[in-house]
Amino acid sequence: MSASTVPPLAIPPAMPVQRPRWRRRLRRYGPAWLGGGVVLLWILIAILAPWISPFPPDAQDVVNRLQPPGATHWLGTDVLGRDVFSRLLHGARLSLLAGFTVVLLGAAIGTTVGIVAAWARGFWDEALMRLTDLVLCFPPIILALAIAAGLGIGTQNTILAMLVVWWPKFARLGRALALVQRGQEYVEAATVLGLKPSRILGRHVLPNTLGPLAVLVTLDLGNAILTFAGLSFLGLGVVPPTPEWGSMVAEGRELVEQWWIAAFPGLAILTVVVGFNFCGDGLRDWLDPRARSR
Repeated sequence: MSASTVPPLAIPPAMPVQRPRWRRRLRRYGPAWLGGGVVLLWILIAILAPWISPFPPDAQDVVNRLQPPGATHWLGTDVLGRDVFSRLLHGARLSLLAGFTVVLLGAAIGTTVGIVAAWARGFWDEALMRLTDLVLCFPPIILALAIAAGLGIGTQNTILAMLVVWWPKFARLGRALALVQRGQEYVEAATVLGLKPSRILGRHVLPNTLGPLAVLVTLDLGNAILTFAGLSFLGLGVVPPTPEWGSMVAEGRELVEQWWIAAFPGLAILTVVVGFNFCGDGLRDWLDPRARSR
């Protein structure tokens, strides 16, 4: 056989480069870890605010009013000479507390309503779901604004107004998840064995619905904090001079030259909301087996 007829050597196809496992996880869950770190930092700040604040949040110093950020007042002072940094730290306590209270209570009430409706069916299912639809017909912020205006200014009234509009989304999700679980074989087996409905719901159905509910709770925490700040910005939240991020933004909305009064509370709201959104996205990917296998 001549050299011209010798077939060329077959070159195997190049194998795809496998990235290290830690790098894939960092790329997938990096924003979630970053968001979790930001949220954890704000929670620690809210807990330690009375000890790390350089000034009392309500201490007025009219002589040094509207001072820009400097060595004494790191984030400047407001129209009454109060230290913006100290008020920002104490405002984290109320904003985070309101957000967690509204979302956790709303999740508990809504999930209970949804699971009961899915299990009872018939009249109770129709009645509870029509009530849910009635609340969902109104934009949440508008309905919360109307209820808060009717109840009056105050933190408790604002939280109550938000609770009225917060539970329906969890009721819808809880009902859908409970209907899926109700058709599973383990529920039918538990029913045949004679277990009480309360035990089936509490020991079997509810634990299998916690994953999607936890994702919604995490994503909704930022939304609740933003809504609470919006109501306070409109004058329906906290009672002055209580420090709260939304009311602090409202105090500086007309002070264009004194930008620090509204800018720093606005940045605080932004970081918390983005942090919770990153955490919720990461938790959703982690709970999805298809996403974890990639």
